[in-house]
Amino acid sequence: MASSLTTFSDEAKIALDTLSGRAAGLFSPSLRLGVTGLSRAGKTVFISALVHNLIHGGRLPLFEAQKSGRIARAFLEEQPDDAVPRFQYEDHIAALVNDRIWPESTRAISELRLTIEYESASSWNRMFSAGKLSIDIVDYPGEWLLDLPLLGKSFTDFSREAVETAALPVRADLSQAWRALAATIDPNADADEMTARRLAESFAAYLKACKLDERALSTLPPGRFLMPGDLEGSPALTFSPLPTPSDRRPRSGSLQAMMERRYEAYKTHVVKPFFREHVTRLDRQIVLIDAMQALNAGPGAMADLERAVTEILSCFRPGRGNFLTDLFSRRIDRILVAATKADHLHHESHDRLQAIVRRLADRAVARANFTGADVDVVAMAAVRATREGTVKQGRETLPVIIGTPLKGERINGDTFDGKAETAIFPGDLPEKADAVFDVSQSQQADSEGPAIRFVRFRPPKLERTAEGVTLSLPHIRLDRALQFLIGDQLA
Repeated sequence: MASSLTTFSDEAKIALDTLSGRAAGLFSPSLRLGVTGLSRAGKTVFISALVHNLIHGGRLPLFEAQKSGRIARAFLEEQPDDAVPRFQYEDHIAALVNDRIWPESTRAISELRLTIEYESASSWNRMFSAGKLSIDIVDYPGEWLLDLPLLGKSFTDFSREAVETAALPVRADLSQAWRALAATIDPNADADEMTARRLAESFAAYLKACKLDERALSTLPPGRFLMPGDLEGSPALTFSPLPTPSDRRPRSGSLQAMMERRYEAYKTHVVKPFFREHVTRLDRQIVLIDAMQALNAGPGAMADLERAVTEILSCFRPGRGNFLTDLFSRRIDRILVAATKADHLHHESHDRLQAIVRRLADRAVARANFTGADVDVVAMAAVRATREGTVKQGRETLPVIIGTPLKGERINGDTFDGKAETAIFPGDLPEKADAVFDVSQSQQADSEGPAIRFVRFRPPKLERTAEGVTLSLPHIRLDRALQFLIGDQLA
């Protein structure tokens, strides 16, 4: 699908940008790593933990370059893109380490350059390599990626899909107010700013309701309706799908003509520049997903998450080029789909979590016709907030996780105060991954009581050495993610 998102002039600009970047890379090798995921998937935490562990020499036994002692040092440098906000690493680490609170979620695009000085494992490479690699980490909301398919859709197509999706059983009650308002609107009536504003606000309220924990839905374009940034209140965000748009060219001055114009402006001035200036410049990509939240919400949320991952993958440019094509076009040759918050489960269930995400990702890869790149799946926690233990319950010994639940979290009627540490048995994920997508099995499980219980925990309290140095952030399989994403570049 990515090939249909750009025009010939767009491709020419992309080629020039790529050629310029390749020329600079001859003297200063770099790799652009995209980090995305839907809100609350842990993008900010992942980047902060990745940088913190590399700078502070954290325990990364599966990251070969670190394990073998070939990394001399890792440090932050000035990023190459002056027009992109810097990822505020220092603020996020202070929140995690000093205040033990999770940093604020990604609201817009940001960037950070991490440079690694290393010794190649190959004597041949040591002769020709500078032993220095700059990793430009690009952090952006997954909701923005879900806008990219809009580039290939007319306003009529967008409206029909939005209305059909809003009427699905898992969304019907949330969208009722917007659908009722839209049903009273005549698309051929004269354009009216207040009518457009009421429709846009009602549609945005429906999308925001879909994101709440109770539903945990994922496929929610237009993404800027959820994260407007400096576009809030602009005409480019003051539009809405219409339930009965005409297939013919709308009357000039009509409400439909206004909505179509603003929809096209949104694509031209918001969506397309994001794709051309950021997505097409990536070399590697990690897609973080909060499967726990979707599992809590049920099979409807899992099906919606699968649809979102499919659309996200379809927006990338996968594959491997040759020397000539790589001069003018970047391709993403490795993508990692990571289920975050594995520390919310005992390690006995990690394989099952990974199997669920593997099933979701494999189907998404097939449906997106995604070929030419290596795709892997991992269950991980970039920052491990819990430790494991066992408790006796009668004659049974239960595996538990121990941590400090966030203030306001509830289990079995108990509300946590955010200070007390507690042991929790989260339950077991089903042995067969298909069960979490099956409505009938989910309904049976609901009648028998919840099989799994996930709560959110505070970041861990870090220990300090005798010299007062704070140790690196603990994690689960962050090293495996690093090895897949950049390990070959440090060989």
